Amino acid sequence: MNGIEGSNDEGPATDGVPRLSGASAVRTHLALLVGLALCGVAFWFELGRAQGGNALSWAYVFEWPLLALFAIYMWWKLLHPGFTFKQRHAKPALAPEYEGMLAAWQIEQQKIEASRLAEEAPASKLLDENNGTTRSGE
Repeated sequence: MNGIEGSNDEGPATDGVPRLSGASAVRTHLALLVGLALCGVAFWFELGRAQGGNALSWAYVFEWPLLALFAIYMWWKLLHPGFTFKQRHAKPALAPEYEGMLAAWQIEQQKIEASRLAEEAPASKLLDENNGTTRSGE
């Protein structure tokens, strides 16, 4: 993901992704504050309606705080691109204790393939002689 798998530490791993700063960061902060204020006002409004007997408003009572949490999450991601708490580490393709076994198996496979080619070559040469042709079609 974004070339950050190899990092062992927690914290920012931006790898060339610029952070918001200056006027852009201020606008992002202001947008968050306005959004949180709207979510707070909507929460109190719907809570009053729900307590007044409107059953549907109970869904909105829980929806507005969730929307506010999502706004905080997106604000954080905008200000800290590439930040992760837990880095993914690339798993080795083979456990170290089995590397010797893999090398031995690969050598054995090469021997089997060489043996198969050696057995196949005289048989194909014999077939070509019986047909009066060579392998190259001459």
